[in-house]
Amino acid sequence: MAHRVVVTGIGVYTSIGSNVRTFWENCLDGFTYIQKIPQHWRYFAEYKSDIWSPLPDIDVELNALGRVDRLHYDPVTLIAFLAARDALTSAGFSLTEVNKLGRKYEIEGINPVRTGVFIGTGLGGGSSFLSNFSNHVMGRSHKKIIGISEIVTEHEAKKELTEIANQMYFPTRFSPFAVSMLMQNAVSAGLGVKFSLKGPNVTYSVACASGTVAIGNAFQAIKNGLVDVAITGGSEYVVDDYGAMFRGYDIAGTLVHDYENPESANRPFDKGHSGFLYSQGGAGVLVLENYDSAIRRGAVILAEIIGFEQSFDARSMMSIEKEGSQIERMILALVKNANLKVNDINYINTHGTGTKNNDQVESDVMQRLFDKHAWVNSTKSLLGHTLGASGSIEAVVTILTLVNQVTHICKNLQDPISDLNFVRNLSQQVDVRFGMSQSFAFGGHNAALLFSRFE
Repeated sequence: MAHRVVVTGIGVYTSIGSNVRTFWENCLDGFTYIQKIPQHWRYFAEYKSDIWSPLPDIDVELNALGRVDRLHYDPVTLIAFLAARDALTSAGFSLTEVNKLGRKYEIEGINPVRTGVFIGTGLGGGSSFLSNFSNHVMGRSHKKIIGISEIVTEHEAKKELTEIANQMYFPTRFSPFAVSMLMQNAVSAGLGVKFSLKGPNVTYSVACASGTVAIGNAFQAIKNGLVDVAITGGSEYVVDDYGAMFRGYDIAGTLVHDYENPESANRPFDKGHSGFLYSQGGAGVLVLENYDSAIRRGAVILAEIIGFEQSFDARSMMSIEKEGSQIERMILALVKNANLKVNDINYINTHGTGTKNNDQVESDVMQRLFDKHAWVNSTKSLLGHTLGASGSIEAVVTILTLVNQVTHICKNLQDPISDLNFVRNLSQQVDVRFGMSQSFAFGGHNAALLFSRFE
């Protein structure tokens, strides 16, 4: 028997809000947090793009993270903790602390064996890899350079050596937990440990579709009776002292550039688009439940998930298929398997990166399938591209749109590339029953979720 799957809790950690209330208010206000890239990155390379959207520092004391958490986990796992904790609390679950040193909890009212964790991430603990690798490669060399600079008498040589030493960024020690911190599965495993959950525990790494794929697999696990409750979503947090990850996207020509005003640089679906705004990451976490279980415990149901589909372009590692045929096939299957028609979809939270090829292909597919029947929006117009977390955060936005019957703006959309029903520069009161959130990823991965307003 197929079970109905509902959303009872949501949590986020983003550049424009580390809790759902602040995040949603800033979305409706059209707020974007944009900064110049760190100046010291320019020691190592020249960049075409010079802006990004960094995440707030993690305040471990404010967020009640223990000393063990800080030592054992990469930031990508820590922000997943925070988003998951908020999602569980908003779902009406009580957390009982069972280990103060490691801030470990048990969730009251659930069967831990029947509760799964399904999390997506593109890089996982890549930041821990980079920092520990830097310590390993440069630690001794840094000491040698400092030692030589102290005995060199020639002024210019001493100055040059000191400058080189000052450009070497690395932690002072190599972490004994480096391996467990950098593993991609550490994000989902960390949540399982944190909340004492013994059901299926899986990490999905499908680049920028990771969060969407994770939620889809959690949906299927509950629908098929494998679990009753799932903590699911995506998390990404790129800490890179040298700007190499940023450079990887920049040198590929995918990032925003050629704008004097940073606030107007990020322009998904606008004819003036030049690429995506690089975000340091973020986290979006959902609590999914079997409908019957949620009703029995008196949970407030935010929305229902009624579909999930995937497809694969099989064309290029970095470029979307120009015809969009596999995206179109995926959407048609998604609608058909939910026993709906294409015209039933009222709202689409697009992948909407701001890159010319992605925007054109995505809008072409939507034009063929939806014409003007659905509101079309891009959350990346506010957040930038949060990489592996993007699909999960956009799923949260789709749910909030269904709950509140209002959309945030599609920022900087002045001259659309196609004649779709885009949300423009004002938040819109809408009548939305069915909302779709879709993600596309390097490699050719496509994934989409279909949500229904809960009646």
